[in-house]
Amino acid sequence: MADYQTIRAGAGVRTAQIDAGLRAHMNKVYGTMSVGMLITALSAWAFAGLAVTGGLEGEIALSQFGQAIYASPLKWLIMFAPLIMVFAFGAVINKLTAAAAQLYFYAFAMLMGLSLSSIFLVYTGVSIAQTFLITAISFAGLSLWGYTTKKDISGWGSFLIMGVIGLIVASLVNIFLASPAINFAISALGVLIFAGLTAYDTQRIKTDYIQHAQVADKEWLGKSAIMGALNLYLDFINLFMFLLQFLGNRE
Repeated sequence: MADYQTIRAGAGVRTAQIDAGLRAHMNKVYGTMSVGMLITALSAWAFAGLAVTGGLEGEIALSQFGQAIYASPLKWLIMFAPLIMVFAFGAVINKLTAAAAQLYFYAFAMLMGLSLSSIFLVYTGVSIAQTFLITAISFAGLSLWGYTTKKDISGWGSFLIMGVIGLIVASLVNIFLASPAINFAISALGVLIFAGLTAYDTQRIKTDYIQHAQVADKEWLGKSAIMGALNLYLDFINLFMFLLQFLGNRE
């Protein structure tokens, strides 16, 4: 009986340690993601400000910087550079230290800000702020559900990834078709897919930590937190952009 009590007590201590470590890990994930979001918001606002110069009343005129990034072939590089960086991050993260991976993420967040800066030229500032607030509330609720639910939603992964690939293909095709109906369908599906990914990624971050907590590899945990922050950051950004298609008021 004494041995059983000792084992049970030891298991309780380990469980408490894992729970405390998980909370710290999730705090690191959300904290890193929040800093990335702040960098993106500030860089988008700054780049948009540099792109605008004086024009006629009620019109937006582009500066030389604005002409270079919005009205030249460079816009395609700016549009697809963040996607390239995401794929590159997955390939090189094992070779990076946790500190270097974090710097890479922040550099990616700044480049994403440049890529998204055009929304300040297209939508009103009020509608952008309102959509951001709605996205933040929705994201928080979905992520909380993914963290607390007892339901295993790991099976959603393959379906949601296929959905993301479909969205990318449809968006590229619609660049040339410019169909409002297709754009509406893409936006609606995008909201649903990235809402699901928010819950799915949150549960996966939690599960991965619990599975690796016994090893206590600090370097792996540091990189895992950054990868988790990147995944949730992308979920938030995409959810925001698709919601903006519905809720944003154009200039």
